[in-house]
Amino acid sequence: METLDKKDILRGGQFLVKETACEDVFTPEDFNEEQQMMKESVQEFVDREIVPHKERFEHKDYALTEEVMRKAGELGFLGVSVPEEYDGLGMGFVSTMLVCDYISGATGSIATAFGAHTGIGTMPITLYGNEEQKKKYVPKLATGEWFGAYALTEPGAGSDANSGKTKAVVSEDGKSYKINGQKMWISNAGFCNLFIVFTRIEDDKNITGFIVENDKNNGISMGEEEKKLGIHASSTRQVFFNDTVVPVENMLAGRGEGFKIAMNALNIGRIKLAAACLDAQRRVTTYGVKYANERIQFKTPIAQFGAIKLKLAEMATAAYAGESASYRAAKNIEDRIHLRMQDGNSHQEAELKGVEEYAIECSILKVACSEDIQHCADEGIQIFGGMGFSADAPMESAWRDARIPRIYEGTNEINRMLAVGMLVKKAMKGHVDLLKPAMAVGEELTSIPSFDTPDFSETLSEEKAMVAKLKKVFLMVAGSAIQKFGPDLEQHQQLLLAASDILIEVYMAESTILRAEKNAKRNGAGSQKEQIAMAQLYLYHAVDIINQKAKEGIVSFAEGDEQRMMLMGLKRFTKYQNQPNVVALRTLIADKVIAENKYPF
Repeated sequence: METLDKKDILRGGQFLVKETACEDVFTPEDFNEEQQMMKESVQEFVDREIVPHKERFEHKDYALTEEVMRKAGELGFLGVSVPEEYDGLGMGFVSTMLVCDYISGATGSIATAFGAHTGIGTMPITLYGNEEQKKKYVPKLATGEWFGAYALTEPGAGSDANSGKTKAVVSEDGKSYKINGQKMWISNAGFCNLFIVFTRIEDDKNITGFIVENDKNNGISMGEEEKKLGIHASSTRQVFFNDTVVPVENMLAGRGEGFKIAMNALNIGRIKLAAACLDAQRRVTTYGVKYANERIQFKTPIAQFGAIKLKLAEMATAAYAGESASYRAAKNIEDRIHLRMQDGNSHQEAELKGVEEYAIECSILKVACSEDIQHCADEGIQIFGGMGFSADAPMESAWRDARIPRIYEGTNEINRMLAVGMLVKKAMKGHVDLLKPAMAVGEELTSIPSFDTPDFSETLSEEKAMVAKLKKVFLMVAGSAIQKFGPDLEQHQQLLLAASDILIEVYMAESTILRAEKNAKRNGAGSQKEQIAMAQLYLYHAVDIINQKAKEGIVSFAEGDEQRMMLMGLKRFTKYQNQPNVVALRTLIADKVIAENKYPF
């Protein structure tokens, strides 16, 4: 791998205050040969082992989930990110995203089992375990000989993860701990061999993580399988610990370090969850267009009706945007990990810090992609009409499975507030300079706007200029809110949610535009007209959302002249020079999807 230069890589959150050249973003079109082969082998696996058995998953065939997971382990899919010395494939972060993406699209049951095992089940040991722990457990987990689960949530501790009541008490001889307590919503509980359990030792402020082997003779019992809206063949149970003895050497990291482990595992979980929503969107779009091309009404395939084209274009555009942003962030993380290893960090430290650096982007992606798959599946049902509501058609289960990602890995509300909160913290630490750009926007508001007509002859040049203005909207709203409320800003949740939606739309729109621009530069704009149209369509919606959310924010805390000035600034920053023809954009995108009879990008 080539030597990287720190200066070339934006830090997390810096996308807001620095311009990114399209050559500096990674896109799915940049997959190397090894990644293409991996993608194809995962797709082949899913089409052979999962798709034909869809009905069995919907009828709660937990044994089938375990069997598919074992086969995934034999093919190396469970150990993609695990270093080779622990029987993994030792591949980079982009490759781990890619496998998570393509293995997750056919059923949420496998997506959940895979995510829980490879992410929060295996990763805490890989990243926080000592050498003995890693040698003992990671090879079994990487190959699918054993399966992992993650026991954090309790009846009284959900979003407030550090408030758990499960207790650990040290034995008199100091050689073990006894754990007592109850955990709920534990994915893979029914067939796992070990749990990562979070518990409080005595009255410690922070929880501690333990590796606990699943042994029913050691005080571990389980509730029945939960009855759930979706992910029917994902094993989800309550787990009870009754004087469960755990040797002291199974403590993960140090005493009181559990909260840190939980939070960092969730950062990685969030970006992987975004990836897990992507192939689901591609598949739903493909099901939708196949049906629309075959369904004849009024002597015409319904795919030819404008109302259906609208849906297909919006579904494809959201999937394209999700891919663009997810792989952009994944490569940033991979480069940051590589940089830290260049500087002498261990693999563990490099990966932890690499992901932590982009925690803002991880939260943004988790929210955006989980909401897009829900909307995509909803529109999929609508295209199928009455058939869409039937459990015999593929849309009904896709819609039910699409509901859980908005709750997983911290609810979307928590992640929205986290994204803005983390950005403010980064600014205070000097990692992202928000102050100077925010002051510059403040000065711009009081100055006379330029009436020159800009030159927008280059491909997507107006769209890039618009993104730069949308960044100013965030700086204007968030900058004023921080000045007004200071540390009390976190008490103003509705304002934080509005600011977060601006931040999300900026990142997603910019990522989509940069991907389309990069592909237009290397392949010629003529061959990329649908990709360019998707970038323009996504931006059009982003401008509308940002306009609405910024207005909501401004009127909630500004009055009089300040409010008038900010609303005028908002109008200026969201004004197009050349308003796009949205109907024409949608028609162009939909016609490509219809002609190829699948998600074609």
